[in-house]
Amino acid sequence: MIFSRLRLPLWFCLLACFWAGAASAGGWKAYSGAEGQAPPPLALTDLNGREIDLAALKGSVVLVNFWATWCEPCRQEMPSLNQLQQRLGERRFKVLAVNIGEGRARIQQFLAAVPVDFTIVRDADSAVMKAWRVRILPSSFLIDQNGSMRYQLVGDADWNDASLQAPILELLDRNPLGRIHSAGAGK
Repeated sequence: MIFSRLRLPLWFCLLACFWAGAASAGGWKAYSGAEGQAPPPLALTDLNGREIDLAALKGSVVLVNFWATWCEPCRQEMPSLNQLQQRLGERRFKVLAVNIGEGRARIQQFLAAVPVDFTIVRDADSAVMKAWRVRILPSSFLIDQNGSMRYQLVGDADWNDASLQAPILELLDRNPLGRIHSAGAGK
């Protein structure tokens, strides 16, 4: 059975799928932690064996998305998440997708059918998922240019939705010091 290979309890997998569908009607929520709080560490290997460290992405707005191939809502949001990366990638925006508990071969099999242009890392033992207190898949977090956790979204999303893009665009329009860039501003 697939769930036993993932090392996740069956109750967790079933609960995650059930609640992900129920939670998808929501939108971004301001992160409930302290203002300017750094996220928990996230340093994992990508599918090519390279270590990717979230801290090294400082200077970019990063959308961290926790997902799995067995999660139907996760699979459904991947194409629009990829379109978001393609649209905003030139503006120092990055999607970092954290796969929970699956082997490289299974992820690559999924990506053969649903190719993406963003980085996927593997959380083989679910330690990062636990540190980030992720209980429902998919779950997404928006990190600003300073490396601070700003927003969280629980459940699947249509990343083409303007209301979900608004906080991302707002952060992209700010410089790392938090000032809003404006057209025609003085030097």
